[in-house]
Amino acid sequence: MADTLKKGSRVTGGERDRLAAELRRKYDSGASIRTLADSTGRSYGFVHRILTESGATLRGRGGATRGRARQAQPQHQPAQPLEQPGQPPA
Repeated sequence: MADTLKKGSRVTGGERDRLAAELRRKYDSGASIRTLADSTGRSYGFVHRILTESGATLRGRGGATRGRARQAQPQHQPAQPLEQPGQPPA
């Protein structure tokens, strides 16, 4: 897929099947939909649709590393209520 596809050109039949297989292989290896779209010269929606048609299991937003990064961050402490003027502290 070194050559990008002509923007807006129809991709059908065997060519679509080959493209779907290659995109799915790269996606399953960790490439993002956006990266695949840029490398093929197609839109995000086109690549998303091709991956869905090929039966790929799409990752959630943020990719595979997002959950690990979130766990490493300290937990947020809830804010303390503000004292109101003329009111005794709670």
